[in-house]
Amino acid sequence: MPRPPRLSPDELAAALPALPLWSGGGDGLRRTVQLPSFRDAVAAIVAIADVAEEMDHHPDVDLRWRTLHLTLVSHSAGGVSELDLELARRIDALLPAHP
Repeated sequence: MPRPPRLSPDELAAALPALPLWSGGGDGLRRTVQLPSFRDAVAAIVAIADVAEEMDHHPDVDLRWRTLHLTLVSHSAGGVSELDLELARRIDALLPAHP
């Protein structure tokens, strides 16, 4: 299956308002979320991993105690693609909405 191309700056700017918990630009989307405990953070990583495997698109995840730092980028496209936007939407459905 062909991978989607990198989004243009205009396409990305149009998409970001629908993802208010994410920041970044053409080089990647970023979100930080703090969970109640270390175990909750690890459980969130497992849930994200299940979605990522289903999509065959994997985020960069950095766990610091109970805080997750997530970065989404389509390396094959050289920047952010529609896959990153979809993964961000699916991660938002898994994680608490508060920043």
